[in-house]
Amino acid sequence: MTDLNGPLFPLSFVCPDISSKLGPDYVLRPLHLSDYKAGVLEVLKDLTTVGDISEERFIEQFEYMRARQGEYFVIIIEKIATGKVVGVGTLLVERKFIHECGLVGHIEDIAVAKSEQGKKLGIKIISALDFIGKKVGCYKNILDCSPHNEQFYVKCGYSNAGFEMTKRFDK
Repeated sequence: MTDLNGPLFPLSFVCPDISSKLGPDYVLRPLHLSDYKAGVLEVLKDLTTVGDISEERFIEQFEYMRARQGEYFVIIIEKIATGKVVGVGTLLVERKFIHECGLVGHIEDIAVAKSEQGKKLGIKIISALDFIGKKVGCYKNILDCSPHNEQFYVKCGYSNAGFEMTKRFDK
């Protein structure tokens, strides 16, 4: 049986300084299986198309990620009063041959519930993912964003380093 209370990654990767800056209303933590029911996918729907994901499929994806310790870090902000996920972000760690077999962190899927936007939760998610990137030994974290989000990421310490190119494939 799958542990519904077990985190995706160890709590030691959660920055205590950032956690304390959230104040008493929120908690910063790794993704748990129980976050399916706590609304993590609903928060991601504020960002992009999520699709129809069953709880079974969510569990399969979670277990795939958890089996690859050191590669997948999905961080959550939970609103304590409701037990609901109100923020989410992912760091995917890529192993390279360049930079002496260095590691690069890819920041993905930063989303904050519409009801919680404007409270600087997104900045705290980015800071938490940067902390993880440094802790695992990444030589840099990178991300793609739309032009209208560029200033948000500049506030987080990121700079424009080029263009994103995409080629989509049919399913």
